[in-house]
Amino acid sequence: MNVKIQIDELMRRYDGPGPGASLLILRDGQPFVRKSYGFATLDDRSPVTPETNFRLASVSKQFTAAAILLLAEDGKLSLDDSLRKWFPGLPDVAQDMTIRQVLSHMSGLIDYEDVIPAQMTAQLHDADVLEILETQNRTYFPPGKGYRYSNSGYALLALIVGKASGKDFARFLEERIFTPLGMTNTVAYEQGISTVKHRAFGYSEERGAWSQTDQSQTSAVLGDGGIYSSIDDLAKWDAALYDDRLLSAKSRALAFTPVTDTDDPTVRYGMGWRITQEAIGGRTLWHSGETIGFRNVIVRYPEQRFTIVLLSNRNDPEPYQTARAIANLLLK
Repeated sequence: MNVKIQIDELMRRYDGPGPGASLLILRDGQPFVRKSYGFATLDDRSPVTPETNFRLASVSKQFTAAAILLLAEDGKLSLDDSLRKWFPGLPDVAQDMTIRQVLSHMSGLIDYEDVIPAQMTAQLHDADVLEILETQNRTYFPPGKGYRYSNSGYALLALIVGKASGKDFARFLEERIFTPLGMTNTVAYEQGISTVKHRAFGYSEERGAWSQTDQSQTSAVLGDGGIYSSIDDLAKWDAALYDDRLLSAKSRALAFTPVTDTDDPTVRYGMGWRITQEAIGGRTLWHSGETIGFRNVIVRYPEQRFTIVLLSNRNDPEPYQTARAIANLLLK
């Protein structure tokens, strides 16, 4: 069977009259597959296209990490700075937490989603996460002595980017990453401030019907998951990770080198990237992202110069295994 037909078969659940997906397969920087399925919005039945922008959710973390690494290159911060240096209002437990630990989910910070005060009923922003964490004088483990995936930490990193650069996080990303790389439609979305071109809205299937579930209380937190992008723009991001056009070789090595084991024995974590060793394809750098109504993944096989990006505006299916199945068709 033709391999592109096999790929369409793996993507079949995204095709048809429901919310859809965009799929990009890059070989040596060139698109082998650049294809979209289903609808970006159900009310007007707008189809997904390669330009459609999806909320990346935690795929955003690689951009947050890159922003921190750029500022470290600029000498505006040190990865070994204490969080208390940047946020004096944090409790004493934060004194021994460093930016480096936060990048690799080794800080022990409390998950802000678990301790949102009852009076905070509006949509939260990164600054609200800081306010919540200022009340939490406890940790899950001593800083640097464990791993726990932390959206809290990445919200704080976005605030550090703002403090260290003198610009807000969204503007820093635009000026230092998105615009230089030609990612002209990618944005850290702020309602009332910015817009998302070619926007996909998120949906969840409930009792056989799709309902729009585009935003939750935490959807406006930028550092842990608030970036919108498309497969076309992420192709430019992928290209930039092979050379010095954005990050130095030293910074890329920091991002892509395993720092810690995770709660999955097959996965380690660098800075904004998960790292695995695959039987087919070798070393992979990847990250998934899921939030209400969106599920996404980017999987890079750098030694093969091969990348798969799968973005979807639906709560199911989970895309990582689909991406791996596609890679297993194409890599030997």
